[in-house]
Amino acid sequence: MNQANNIFQQKRILLAVVISFLFFVVYDYFFIPKNPIKIEQNITQNSSKSLNLAPNATADISTTSIATKNIIANVKSKHFQAEIDSLGRIVNFYLKDKKYQNENGEFINLIPKQSSLYPLELRFSDFTLNQEAFNTAYQADKKELFVDDNTSQTLHLTQRLSQLVVEKTLVFYPQGNYEIKIKLSKDAHYFISPGYRPDIAIDSYTVHGALVMDNKESIHTYEDEKVDKDENIKNALLVSAFDRYYTTFFYNFEKPLNAIISKDEKENPLAFVSSTNEFHAGAYIGSKEHVILRVIDPRLEAVVEYGWFTFIAKPMFEFLNFLHQYIGNWGWAIVVMTLIVRIILFPLTYKSMISMNKLKDLAPKMKEIKERYKGEPQKMNMHMMELYKKHGANPMSGCLPILLQIPIFFAIYRVLLNAIELKAAPWAFWIHDLSIMDPYFILPILMGVTMFVQQLITPMTIQDPMQAKIMKFLPVIFTFFFITFPAGLTLYWFINNLCSLVQQWVINKMFAKEHHKKTNGVKK
Repeated sequence: MNQANNIFQQKRILLAVVISFLFFVVYDYFFIPKNPIKIEQNITQNSSKSLNLAPNATADISTTSIATKNIIANVKSKHFQAEIDSLGRIVNFYLKDKKYQNENGEFINLIPKQSSLYPLELRFSDFTLNQEAFNTAYQADKKELFVDDNTSQTLHLTQRLSQLVVEKTLVFYPQGNYEIKIKLSKDAHYFISPGYRPDIAIDSYTVHGALVMDNKESIHTYEDEKVDKDENIKNALLVSAFDRYYTTFFYNFEKPLNAIISKDEKENPLAFVSSTNEFHAGAYIGSKEHVILRVIDPRLEAVVEYGWFTFIAKPMFEFLNFLHQYIGNWGWAIVVMTLIVRIILFPLTYKSMISMNKLKDLAPKMKEIKERYKGEPQKMNMHMMELYKKHGANPMSGCLPILLQIPIFFAIYRVLLNAIELKAAPWAFWIHDLSIMDPYFILPILMGVTMFVQQLITPMTIQDPMQAKIMKFLPVIFTFFFITFPAGLTLYWFINNLCSLVQQWVINKMFAKEHHKKTNGVKK
């Protein structure tokens, strides 16, 4: 028992820091929920056949006689421009607000150039009917529509097949949301898709793929390159395909949808909704910006994926957004939020730091007990416990407060990594966009320096040379690791380190003063 306590005492700081570091490396890969709820497989034979067809349908399109991507309708607003081709699909969708422009000042297109699946693409279960549908052009009742800030515009698309007539009615609204209604002249089983995920913001730190929210508001997430089988989620309220910042989705909170998640040849998710005739849903293509999603329906904020720490991350974002409304700058809102969180967590961090200082002072006495009772583990343990009790020290108390803080810090990490609100948001004179890396590496370097200084003044009892070397290199490792992280996230980590540094310095001063008093008292 004594030996275990001593080992824990020596390694607790190293463990806490290493756990924090390893999180950034493995969290997104291992712990983002892929399928948190086991989904009952209840796909009809007809559905299964079409699921096998779905990923390969684009191969059939390439041999069609009609000109695919031949634009038959153009929908424009102040915020977006959508182009619809002769197969009744949205093949281009441009965001026109300045904050969404790329580095060349061009409007970004949320539809991948070589997409395997387009928004509003309709695929029939019947192979022959499906082939005919991909060889027959739709007719549009209007070639161009303009949606202003106060009105909506309706577009009717009609496709006349040998066996039936397909009618698509689209109602477009200013922010990029729209309604989709489908009606067939007779029943025929089909699938319609919100489209393949945007590929504007793809990285190794965040999840991208597909997401389904069922009628119990449980979230099912399907990550790129990790879909090994088709899934059927009945009573789905929301079906989304997304990258880090952007999304395309269908939703219906009144009449839930029958969602299908298929896969392409790379095991990326392909989202569909199935029906046999009439279909009605709300839809959206655009950014995962909270203010836009709330205007459409507050429940749509579910498309912003935070993983396991959603229950903490969502309130954290609300708090950050609240601060931004009063401060007016996202960077300073992050600074203030970090300071407030540190104040709230002060009792925990204070207790941890006090424990570290006590154990440091006791280190010589602990070493003496170990040497004196080296061959008598029971006596060693007894005297060690008496020493802890006499001085109010507890090896466990140093690590537990740190472990309790980890979920909060990781939740903030998820918020700052996924918040598109930080895009094009300036902070200091050299930071013009908090959603991308610091162009001059100032914040990562400051973060590394504060971490190094904090390490120098933090009481430690690590005696193992290898552990000591690892601790010395951690600031360097963190600095390089954070170089490519968004400036907003690095800003948070720097301010957090700065707070820890100041707090540790103050506590060290307090202990030095207390130690001086005790020493003077003994001399007298």
